[in-house]
Amino acid sequence: MDRVTGKVWKFGDHVDTDQILPAERLLSENLERLNDFIFEKVRPGLSSEISKGDMIVAGRNFGCGSSREHAPRALIQAGISCVVADSFARIFFRNSINVGLLLVECSISADEGDVITVDPDNGKAVNETKGVEYDFPKYPEFISDLISKGGLMAKIRSELR
Repeated sequence: MDRVTGKVWKFGDHVDTDQILPAERLLSENLERLNDFIFEKVRPGLSSEISKGDMIVAGRNFGCGSSREHAPRALIQAGISCVVADSFARIFFRNSINVGLLLVECSISADEGDVITVDPDNGKAVNETKGVEYDFPKYPEFISDLISKGGLMAKIRSELR
């Protein structure tokens, strides 16, 4: 997997999928623009401030709540390259892998606006702003392959060609 570098958007503990993407936005006419609605109830206007490659740094249990895969899809559509959190809800973790969103389970000290580089192949994250390096567990090869190919369905499609 490639290294990613991006600006931090900071969140706390227990960010649930309804905070990431409100359930009432899950209408068929919205599916191509889910990114317009991320965090609209807890941080209105954030979707228009995110740039491609930005990252989320959060606390414990990120992605708790429902099992909808729309939440990680919306983050990808918004341009989020990686979510770094102390821990993830298991179903959110699996859904993110399935859609190709890079997640890193690691406690990182970062302020909003800091720049972070994540190197998943070497299990390293660096807060470039503060000059601090962190280690995290690397993914097994089959998970790295899923993420780098854009998720489970993209991997299957690439293998059928």
